[in-house]
Amino acid sequence: MKILGIESSCDETAAAVVENGVKIFSNVVASQVDIHARYGGIVPEVASRQHLLSITPIVQKAMDDAQVGWKDISAIAVTSGPGLAGSLLVGLSMAKTLAWAHRLSLVGVNHLEGHIYANWLIDDVPGFPLICLIVSGGHSDLILMRGHGDYVRLGCTRDDAAGEAFDKVARILGVGYPGGPAIEKVSRDSANSADYPLPRAWLKGSYDFSFSGLKTAVLRLFNCLDEPKPASDIAASFQEAVVDVLAAKTIEVARNYKVKRIVIAGGVAANKLLRKTVQERSTIPVSCPPPALCTDNAAMIAACGYFRFKQGVTSGLGLDVEPNLKLG
Repeated sequence: MKILGIESSCDETAAAVVENGVKIFSNVVASQVDIHARYGGIVPEVASRQHLLSITPIVQKAMDDAQVGWKDISAIAVTSGPGLAGSLLVGLSMAKTLAWAHRLSLVGVNHLEGHIYANWLIDDVPGFPLICLIVSGGHSDLILMRGHGDYVRLGCTRDDAAGEAFDKVARILGVGYPGGPAIEKVSRDSANSADYPLPRAWLKGSYDFSFSGLKTAVLRLFNCLDEPKPASDIAASFQEAVVDVLAAKTIEVARNYKVKRIVIAGGVAANKLLRKTVQERSTIPVSCPPPALCTDNAAMIAACGYFRFKQGVTSGLGLDVEPNLKLG
C-alpha cells in the first residue's frame, strides 16, 4: 500500500511516496534555508509564498521519482499541525485538491507524530512501549508511546525549545543560520569549552525542559568578555549543556517507565553529540533516523499516514489546520 505524503509546516516544501509505512520510494524536499538566512530566522509570510511556488512541482517530482501513477496511491497523508498557519494551509489545500480529484482518502497527520515515524523508515523498527524524545525548533517533548496512535506526553519545554535556543545562541555568537548545524560545526573547533561553564536547568521532580535561562547565560557571558570572543568554546559549552539535560531526562524517564526502546526524533536529533551521548549513557536500545529524516520531510508524514489509514483513521475534506496542535 503506497501513501503520498505532503509536508509544509514550516519552511520546507516536501512530498514523498512510502509503501507500507517502511519503504521509501521517493522523498523530495525543497528547502528555504538560503532565503531565510538573510533574516536570521523564518519569516512566515515569505515561507508561505515560497510554498505556493514549490508545492506543485515537488509533488509531481515525488510521483515521478517513485515511478507511480494515481491508481497506485491508496491515500494522501498531509501535515495539519502544528506549524505556521500560512505554510500549513498550502500543503493541506494541495492534499485536499488531489484527494478530491483522484477520489482518494485524506489522512491528517500531527507533525510531531510524523517525526516519531521517521524511526519506522530505518531497518531496526522499534517495539512498544517506547519513549520518544522529540527535539526541534519549536518542541522539546518526552512522549510515552504504547502503540500506534497511543501517546502520553510526560514532559515538554516550559519556554524555549532546544532548537529555538540553538538558533538564538547562534545569533548571539554570530556563527550563522540555522543555529543547530552552525553551533555543531563551530563547536568542533573548540579546545577550551570547560573554561566557560554554563548552567543546567534540571527542574527537579519533572520531566520538563527549560533552556531560556541557558540562552540568557550565554548572552551575559558573551557580552562580558573582551575581544577576541571565543565563539567556538562558548558554542561547545552551550551544546554540551543542552545535550546533558536532554540525554539525562530521556534516560531517566525511559528507565522509570521500563520501556523497550528510546527513539530520538526532530531536527535537533541530527546533532551528533546528542545521538552519541544518549547511546553511550543508555542501557536501553536507542534508535535515531539518519539526519535527512530528522529534519522536516514528507516520508515521515507518509509513514505515519499509513499506520493511521491502516487503523481506519481518515479525515474529511473539512479538515483544517491546527497551528498549535498537541501530541499526547
